[in-house]
Amino acid sequence: MDVPLISNQEVWMNISLIKQYHENMPLDMAQQAAITALHRLGMEHLAYKRNPSLNDEERFCVMLLRAVMVREAIVIIDRPFRIIPQLNEINFFMDTLKKIEDLYKSCHIYDYKWMSERYGDLCQ
Repeated sequence: MDVPLISNQEVWMNISLIKQYHENMPLDMAQQAAITALHRLGMEHLAYKRNPSLNDEERFCVMLLRAVMVREAIVIIDRPFRIIPQLNEINFFMDTLKKIEDLYKSCHIYDYKWMSERYGDLCQ
């Protein structure tokens, strides 16, 4: 939540900026990488939308895809239920991470102990 998307840029641009600046990837290749990543989550229809038109789940996925565009990415998710407050369990986050697990090196999820009931078996 503290690293928001660039509101005046389309989703594909928010994701592709990482490849452009970190790897000097040409715009067309970076755009294709972003759209391919969106497709993996079944969200390619979001490519030309902007941040204000996304719901919480969509915004999380776009932020996650942007994060994993860095080589050897280490993903840190701080209080996921603050990002998507209407969820009651961790399944959405875990399912999403599983779909793109080859795009990041490791993932760490941090939350308060009193939120452990939402994590089910992961906290045992």
